[in-house]
Amino acid sequence: MVNIGYHSAKLQGRFNCFIYTKAINNIVNFPLNQNRKVNVNVYSFSCQRDLAIQVANIRSFIRHVGIPNKFTVISDGSYSPNSSKILSQINACVDVVEWKDLATGNIPEFIWDYALHHPQKPVMAMWRRMAVLMSLSIEQPTIYTDADILFCPGGEEIINLCESDDTSPWYLPDCLASLDERILLHDHEKINPVNAGFFLLKQQIDWLKPLNRVAELVDSPIYFTDQTVVHLAMHNAQAKPLNQEKFVLNVDDQFSYADNYDNRKIALRHYVSDIRHKFWLNLGN
Repeated sequence: MVNIGYHSAKLQGRFNCFIYTKAINNIVNFPLNQNRKVNVNVYSFSCQRDLAIQVANIRSFIRHVGIPNKFTVISDGSYSPNSSKILSQINACVDVVEWKDLATGNIPEFIWDYALHHPQKPVMAMWRRMAVLMSLSIEQPTIYTDADILFCPGGEEIINLCESDDTSPWYLPDCLASLDERILLHDHEKINPVNAGFFLLKQQIDWLKPLNRVAELVDSPIYFTDQTVVHLAMHNAQAKPLNQEKFVLNVDDQFSYADNYDNRKIALRHYVSDIRHKFWLNLGN
């Protein structure tokens, strides 16, 4: 039996994305009624294909959380000069930086090899992101967000975390374990899976310990190997899980037209691939 709600949502999502993309030059100039400054640095990794969704992601952050010290879009190397200009027009806090210009830390040679030469482009992109994440100098609250996250009216919860005296890292719990078990040495390491799409740091964490496992145990990474590195690094750093009622990552409404979650009451939702079409149904919330 045909699921009309699901297929209608997919069609509506594609249509909304098409319209948003066509109107992108006008959208970035629409005023955002926000004067609140937030003491946080934000980073997001994306590519030319992600231009429209990245614009929507940034605008939702400014609208519902505030204007950060800086919002750095880490380009995988594919953003055109015109697309970089479009992103920078959203707000003065937005800048687009090539990943190589940020990957300046003590990066193991095997990561450079994956980031430059891995035969699968999606895997290559994830290791470019990893090279940047481990290079960041973190002296202020710092957020990493995937482009397919929409921030919502409950975004003040993010401000509260940034302003709190708690220096613990915070991570987004995953709804399903998407991990590379080759680098999980004990059963307890599979518990409380971390999604690498959003996290908050107030100081840099140790990436090298889990990365050493990759070097020792992995011939070639798969798509979720880097997420497993994030998972291990977060738990090694005693990171805390974000409230799943306010920081939503779930696909339980994949086959329905409407969201199961009231976007007026949550801080964000991560629209992973199974529900990516719903991202485009919720831009106005």
